Amino acid sequence: MKSVKKDIRALTKEQLRQFFEDNGDKAFRGNQVYEWLWGKGAHSFENMTNISKTTREVLEQNFVINHIKVDQMQRSADGTIKNAVRLHDGLVVESVLIPTPTRTTACVSSQVGCSLDCRFCATSRLKRMRNLNPDEIYDQVVAIDNESRLYHNRPLSNIVFMGMGEPLMNYNNVLKAIDKITSEEGLGMSPKRITVSTSGVPKMIKKMADDKVKFKLAVSLHSAIDEVRTAIMPFNKNFPLSELKEALEYWYTKTKSRITYEYIVWKGINDREEDINALIRFCSYVPCKINLIEYNPIDDGEFQQASNQSIDNYIRALESKAFVVNVRRSRGKDIDAACGQLANKS
Repeated sequence: MKSVKKDIRALTKEQLRQFFEDNGDKAFRGNQVYEWLWGKGAHSFENMTNISKTTREVLEQNFVINHIKVDQMQRSADGTIKNAVRLHDGLVVESVLIPTPTRTTACVSSQVGCSLDCRFCATSRLKRMRNLNPDEIYDQVVAIDNESRLYHNRPLSNIVFMGMGEPLMNYNNVLKAIDKITSEEGLGMSPKRITVSTSGVPKMIKKMADDKVKFKLAVSLHSAIDEVRTAIMPFNKNFPLSELKEALEYWYTKTKSRITYEYIVWKGINDREEDINALIRFCSYVPCKINLIEYNPIDDGEFQQASNQSIDNYIRALESKAFVVNVRRSRGKDIDAACGQLANKS
């Protein structure tokens, strides 16, 4: 029976060094290979030009590099780029490059499909097939960094985990990917330029606080009234707002890092005065800022963007209480790359 080769990027640098020692070679070869894999993004052992042919053959016999492949790249009229990324087992996820005049942001996926059931999001209609490995998350970022340099003449400046999947349901792999992205041996990005967005899994928010993570936290809130939130995000039944509040207070106590709330206002769902008052109460628990996000329809018309008047009502009420409010206009709508639209139509 043919043995399955191990994905070499699942090994730590120490394990790679040990592999070479065990095979009668010098441990520092492990350092060289590690740099090719992470610092230089090698797709094959053949690319590793400062390593002897014999050593590359040994690697070929024992390992594979399960590198992603950008299957299809779509460019929006506003400069946004959407990648359909094929994984080694044939599954596909999507990631997005979002440009503004001052920055380029990578929006990356953490799961194939999603574990949760938010009714307004196209990704939630795909069943969760599996979690992404750390190297698959890392590769999405490298691909977008390359596109940013090519099309916008600057390196990637920010990363948001707001693509397909619930990052906190793939916690260990997301953390390992971020470690690589922020490591000097990887991309050397500051963790302060990375935001992990969750729909709100209280025990995992507390775990992040205990793990003393340095990246930023965003929460997809969309309602501060339990019945309304459960109607649009049914998993709220299991993680009610009282538990989310407690977890966010714990997060702030431990990290002193303010939270970003992402909030879409829909016509006839959460555009009443009582919705605004509930949000104001919820926002007063811990220091935060609020991003009011433009809604992007996903075909069936059940959810509709609220009127400008409703958005203005939110802004006025929140600003009167001295909260920081931003209105986020979605980019990449013409290629289904906007918030909530990632659904592997390709």
